[in-house]
Amino acid sequence: MAATANGNIPRLVIGGTHSGVGKTTITGGIVAAFRQRGRRVQPFKCGPDYIDPGYLTLLAGLPCRNLDSWMLPREALIELFTHTAVKADIAVVEGVMGLYDGRDGLDYAGSTAEVARWLDAPVVLIINVAKMSGSAAAMALGYRQLDPEVKLAGVILNNIGSPKHLRWATEAVEKKAGLPVFGYLPKNAKISVPERHLGLVPTAESGELGEYAERLTAQTLATVDVDGLLNLAQRAAPLPEVSGRLFPRKEKPARVNIAVARDEAFNFYYQDNLDLLTAWGARLTPVSPLHDAGLPPEIDGIYIGGGFPEMYAGELEANAAFRKAVAAAAQAGMPLYAECGGLMYLSQGITGFQNERHAMVGLVPAWTAMQPQRTRIGYATVSVLRDNILGHKGERLRGHLFHWSKLPDPTGEAAYRILDSENQREGFVLGPEDNILASYLHLHFGSLPALAKRFIAACARWSGRGPGRSA
Repeated sequence: MAATANGNIPRLVIGGTHSGVGKTTITGGIVAAFRQRGRRVQPFKCGPDYIDPGYLTLLAGLPCRNLDSWMLPREALIELFTHTAVKADIAVVEGVMGLYDGRDGLDYAGSTAEVARWLDAPVVLIINVAKMSGSAAAMALGYRQLDPEVKLAGVILNNIGSPKHLRWATEAVEKKAGLPVFGYLPKNAKISVPERHLGLVPTAESGELGEYAERLTAQTLATVDVDGLLNLAQRAAPLPEVSGRLFPRKEKPARVNIAVARDEAFNFYYQDNLDLLTAWGARLTPVSPLHDAGLPPEIDGIYIGGGFPEMYAGELEANAAFRKAVAAAAQAGMPLYAECGGLMYLSQGITGFQNERHAMVGLVPAWTAMQPQRTRIGYATVSVLRDNILGHKGERLRGHLFHWSKLPDPTGEAAYRILDSENQREGFVLGPEDNILASYLHLHFGSLPALAKRFIAACARWSGRGPGRSA
């Protein structure tokens, strides 16, 4: 039975003591186990992550959404959560990094703990107990006492080596920290997922992962108290009511058609960005820069998100017809928004990790060069330098940067000034009518209600002026 519209949404946050503790694996197992029990599960991921949500989407059978308490105001986050969670039987939220890791060491903004507080949700903490037993109680007790407003309700133990190890660690946590243990995963469970330079390998590249999902579900049902977690989630208090501002009261009829790049090379999107575009009147048409011969007819805009174009640079270069179609549409004035991997695709070309060079679309007047280490990771506040298809000059926007490539700093075409420590320029505003916005900055449209509507408005203004279209 789906959650009721008055905010009585069964929900659970899965946090960890630190990154790499097993949050994605264990959260995915819980989601899959709930689903096998006949529950409709809505997954969420804390923070600015695109890859982990792909696994949760696969295991839940519903698109995973992101909840970011640094990029999103409190009321917006609760609205985004409720908008989809109310349609499910239970919501499961995977945390980010350690439970209390946020913007910095003292500020919890962006942390799992802050999201859990805003959602008034019970938290289950994952502890990696490899090479410890009784010390797990000290960790659990410290996490419980650091912030009494965080409803730490239990623990799951990871990397259990033997029945005795399980008994010792469980007794310590339950008797000394006063927290129930909802189960464990054994050491060498063979349910880890592959990684690469930006984290896990996206599900778009990993096939359906059917065998992995089956092993993970079976292991979770065998060693995790799934019924106990269901009961815990169902005891969550009603959510506070918020005044909705992001979504229209009634979804608008489609008035523009936006092509969205979706394939192995481009699959980093906040699902809420797509939902907001749809809600405010956009029909979204998936296209593939890897496989399609060109853009579909009757489109009014293009959205190219992030991904791994560097891993498919040869194939992207070989599909010259699609690259030419994108360039022609943008040069004709069609609105084009590109983030991170999309920016790389719009550049003159990509110089790879081994100095191999592949031509790209050529709209951005510079080559992208892959670096041996991360160029930038972290949140960023930017000031809009020039009016563009999303922002107005002087506005401040919050976003996230995470990339291993580098482009020369933009000059007169710069879209933003980063206001944090560097005070540097970022992104490009290009095209005959400033109709191209391309940047490393990932924006969540929930951070400012106008973003999705402005993109749609720009597409509507252009609609009918393209080749073969009525004026």
